[in-house]
Amino acid sequence: MSKILGSPLKNIPWQDKPAGYPYPVWRYTGNPVITRDDLYFANSIFNSAVVPFQDGFAGVFRVDTRTRDHTLVTGFSKDGIKWALNDKVIFPGYDPRLCEIDGKYWLSWVNLPPHGSTIGIAYTTDFETWTQLEDACYPVARNGVLFPRKIGDEYMLLIRPCDRGHTPWGDIFIQRSPDMTYWGKYRFVMQPEKNWERTKIGAGPTPIETDEGWLMFYHGVLTSCNGFTYAMGAAILDRDEPWKVLHRSGAFLLAPHEQYELVGDVPNVVFPCAALTDAETGRIAIYYGGADTVVGLAFTTVDETVKYIMENDIV
Repeated sequence: MSKILGSPLKNIPWQDKPAGYPYPVWRYTGNPVITRDDLYFANSIFNSAVVPFQDGFAGVFRVDTRTRDHTLVTGFSKDGIKWALNDKVIFPGYDPRLCEIDGKYWLSWVNLPPHGSTIGIAYTTDFETWTQLEDACYPVARNGVLFPRKIGDEYMLLIRPCDRGHTPWGDIFIQRSPDMTYWGKYRFVMQPEKNWERTKIGAGPTPIETDEGWLMFYHGVLTSCNGFTYAMGAAILDRDEPWKVLHRSGAFLLAPHEQYELVGDVPNVVFPCAALTDAETGRIAIYYGGADTVVGLAFTTVDETVKYIMENDIV
């Protein structure tokens, strides 16, 4: 059996797999868990990050406003399902990720300086006050995702370098830092391989440490005659050299199927951004954006996902 190397999370949101369901990831029947109606100034609330905090959960949420500005706000929940969002913007930008490292909650997100998107880096201990560091990438990158601990004596950040446009360059890279300020030592990780991800790929939630390696969920994009379709895939990276891909599923794990994934501001989108884990049971709860409009919740276990990756391995 595969194991998550981490802490127990007794109150992880959870719903058992439906009887007879053949796929490794299943949706929460109460989806979406957050909609545009949860904040009065929101046009949409979608790609967002969640971590355990105190006796419940905290998150940073992408809110595109009624002026269509990209903003981030915080929110809190006792059960990971019912959320109370704050109306104070903490940063401009979008698509946040969160992880806890040595007592600090580290936020990475797509920052928006005048000359193109970068990866912003900031930390907090209470989700009320934030310390912002230098941007980790410049001039243009997206999908900046931190590993939840130092590997060797360095922090690691997954990124997708790109240009000012929406699509060109679709590969995942990794970069390293001794101090969360100076970044370098770039390494290629992986590129699109199968049709469902042919246009581009990007790292999703904080990688999950397992006895098999780092479990990385990611999004892949297909360009069809009807536009983009975003789906979720998974790979396993080496624990000591995470730019090395050990296993990778050639088939997606979750793709647009339900109405809230098919219809919205951007149709046909499943975009994973956060994952909660319980090391005792192997349970994983995944938060994802649906159709660039709402937040959905899905479930799997480390065993189900690793088995699926191995059965569909293209490495």
